[in-house]
Amino acid sequence: MPQLTLSRRQFLGGAAAAVAAFTIVPRHVLGGEGYIPPSESVGAALIGCGGRGPGTFQGLGPNAVRLASCDVQWVGSTDDKTRYTDFRRVLERKDIDVVAIATPPHWHTLISIAAMQAGKDVLCEKPATRFIAEGRALVEAEKRYGRIYQVGTFGRYGACRDRNAILQHKIFRSGLLKNCEAVHFWKGGCKVKEWSGLINAKPQPVPKNLDWDMYCGPAPLRPYHPHRIGGTHRGYWDYEGGGLSDMGQHHFDPAQWTLGKDDTSPVEVDSYAPPAHPEVVGMWGWVELKYADGLTIVMDSTEWGKPYDRKQPRDVRLEDLSEEDRKTVLAMPDPEPMVEFPDAVKTRKKTGGHAEAAHRAATILHLANISIRVGRKIRFDPVKEEIVADPEADRLVHQPMRAPWHL
Repeated sequence: MPQLTLSRRQFLGGAAAAVAAFTIVPRHVLGGEGYIPPSESVGAALIGCGGRGPGTFQGLGPNAVRLASCDVQWVGSTDDKTRYTDFRRVLERKDIDVVAIATPPHWHTLISIAAMQAGKDVLCEKPATRFIAEGRALVEAEKRYGRIYQVGTFGRYGACRDRNAILQHKIFRSGLLKNCEAVHFWKGGCKVKEWSGLINAKPQPVPKNLDWDMYCGPAPLRPYHPHRIGGTHRGYWDYEGGGLSDMGQHHFDPAQWTLGKDDTSPVEVDSYAPPAHPEVVGMWGWVELKYADGLTIVMDSTEWGKPYDRKQPRDVRLEDLSEEDRKTVLAMPDPEPMVEFPDAVKTRKKTGGHAEAAHRAATILHLANISIRVGRKIRFDPVKEEIVADPEADRLVHQPMRAPWHL
């Protein structure tokens, strides 16, 4: 066999080429521990960069690379080409795959639907909606555009791993429980006083760096006051529903899954509260919500009036079923593990907090607030999603939007 000989020049040239080939493939391209290769990253945008913005964006997962940020109020220069004040310009970008939405709730549904229509997957802050009819539009958009949607509350992921919660979930989903006597309580933690609004606040000049018209968006264009933006926006019906809406989806998202109510809503809602202001969220004592199967959920704010004393807390138990039905429930397979947002984006499977579940959880909060606002018991049809025989209350289910915004 003839020997292969290399001149010094040939050897050095080959070595240099090898070094060059190695150096043009940096570590972040190859991937591995601590590095995400571009092939696995997703282009992401944050819409609403206030207090909840960074936390919401984090829920997109470690593969999300922020390419754009949008807010109606910027501090400092806006020359940065990744900064926007109009979310529609963000959604036009073809390099954006997923969006995190951390605006006040009066924008949640419209931006979520527009994002899904533009081919983006959506992680949205809670509550999912500002009023009930928005929720059905959100669900239909998720189906129509085939996108991934997740509401930004993750308590249900813990519930689906809890053995007691799984057992209760099976009992309710079996359909074998009749005339349910269970009563679930939520006491305190509502931030009722903290997120109450200001009555007769004097209008103030709009800051130069704030697009107030865009902030209001589908809500009425009220005179500007700083209490209407930031976290205190929760104290005004235009944008949210007080501490109940702020904290409620955290509490009821896991409870709703445990109680097997992801596809229905309460049928009767009663409340105890002082007369409500038409624009400003105020104090309330308790709300009682009853489902068609008899299950009762009670919210006791502990911040106003006398405490709730109609019923005592009680979990559903296997003993509530006949011996034969108990065996049926125990033989039921465990529910499938819930898919979290980053995995759902990859696999195209629904998340645990998909639009229907998010809508039904928000509906609990909206029904509670409607009863508080009209000052009486209301009855709700969970199939038609309408309040029965009460036109005044039903108008709060289907609320108008300021032109040109609409569902």
